Amino acid sequence: MDSSQPVDGDQKVDVLIVGGGVCGTALLFELARYTDLGRILLVERYDALARVNSKATNNSQTIHCGDIETNYTLEKAVRVKRTAEMIVNYAELLDPASRELCVFRTPKMVLGVGEHECTFLRERFDRFSPHFPAMELLEKPQIAEWEPQVGLVQGELRPEELVAIGIRRTYTAVDYEELSASFVAQAAAAVAGTPRQLTVQLGTSVVAITPEGDGYRVELEPTPGCSSGLAVDGAPVAPHSVWARHVVVNAGAHSLLMAQRMGYGLEYSCLPVAGSFYFTPDLLRGKVYTVQNDKLPFAAIHGDPDVRAPGKTRFGPTALLLPLLERYKPASFWEFLKVLRLDWAVLAVFWQLFRIADIRNYIFKNLLFEVPWLRRRLFLADARKIVPDMRLEDLSFAEGYGGVRPQLIDKTNRKLMLGEASIAARPGLVFNVTPSPGGTCCLGNAARDLEAIVERLGCGFDRQRLARELYGEAG
Repeated sequence: MDSSQPVDGDQKVDVLIVGGGVCGTALLFELARYTDLGRILLVERYDALARVNSKATNNSQTIHCGDIETNYTLEKAVRVKRTAEMIVNYAELLDPASRELCVFRTPKMVLGVGEHECTFLRERFDRFSPHFPAMELLEKPQIAEWEPQVGLVQGELRPEELVAIGIRRTYTAVDYEELSASFVAQAAAAVAGTPRQLTVQLGTSVVAITPEGDGYRVELEPTPGCSSGLAVDGAPVAPHSVWARHVVVNAGAHSLLMAQRMGYGLEYSCLPVAGSFYFTPDLLRGKVYTVQNDKLPFAAIHGDPDVRAPGKTRFGPTALLLPLLERYKPASFWEFLKVLRLDWAVLAVFWQLFRIADIRNYIFKNLLFEVPWLRRRLFLADARKIVPDMRLEDLSFAEGYGGVRPQLIDKTNRKLMLGEASIAARPGLVFNVTPSPGGTCCLGNAARDLEAIVERLGCGFDRQRLARELYGEAG
């Protein structure tokens, strides 16, 4: 018997996807709809899809297009815009009831306060508006018309110099939890009535991934603490192994942990950044962002109508360096220590961060944001940049809200990475770590992985249909 090939009777799949968040389910959808692969398996370690970064309470619920994100260069904004539009194009494939659960139309703007920020936004509008024709430059009266709580103080126009870049009405918000469920439903519909097999196993953890022949042996077991591993039909899943021709790991910070256990991605360390949020009454009609401090590698405060909490506006995030891979999961501290891989290269990055006064002060201030008595009072001062009439009694800490962004440290170049990383460990084995805007780019990242799968496995691929449906290309 050739030990390099799977044993007869083994469960064999063409592609195994690890992770049931929005990135993993987006790949499941694209493989089901646009290829002819016969056996696709997705495993998720929790009892439900989208329990970590894609959970509706754990992210900013935003389609990041690059138009109001002032930390994006023009080049990055144009690139992200193309993938962000894939979510909008995908939504048009859905029936209206399903679409209304996933994506939401609101106005949005980025607000400049004071001479420096206003000058910056005017210059940015001149450079970006040819690439984003829906942009409008808003002066103070227009800001007050769009967002009265932003442009007015005690019923009069704010005294500070104000300007904003606004987009009047487009799809701006996403419930990434619902979007993940939608991807799975659409994937199942794509294979219905065919002999193709598409399986989703919940409550199932990956124990080990081992190269075997021209594929990989993947050991699976029910996740400790879950009632049992379950397939989507409710059938229990016992510990077993699967032989997969191609494996894609989309498990957030745990992707790096799994890669490093196999000896890959050792050039990276992980710096988890947790974000907390605050609720107010319904103060904003749409999303209001603020200008990013270019010295801070953290998101600037913004306000958004919350898609899961009608009648409330959510403000944030704060940014807390938290030694956990998952918010509110103390046991993930030990996993954090494994991916931190503390050495002189990591310490050098920490020194680079803390030696900058703006970053140092910001980090210490955000530590105070976690102190119960102080946090509302401290946060109020920041939130009043957006809503000057906000009162302390308007603010309440959003208990249980906020996730963790796995910011990577490039140990080779001794710098903090602000984007995603894809660790191509071996042919047919990739580990994706996708902090923000990973949700926005979920379909674009899936298309990248799909291309690699098609090239390696030689399966059928309806490229024109994908281009037409998701990229909006004619033909």
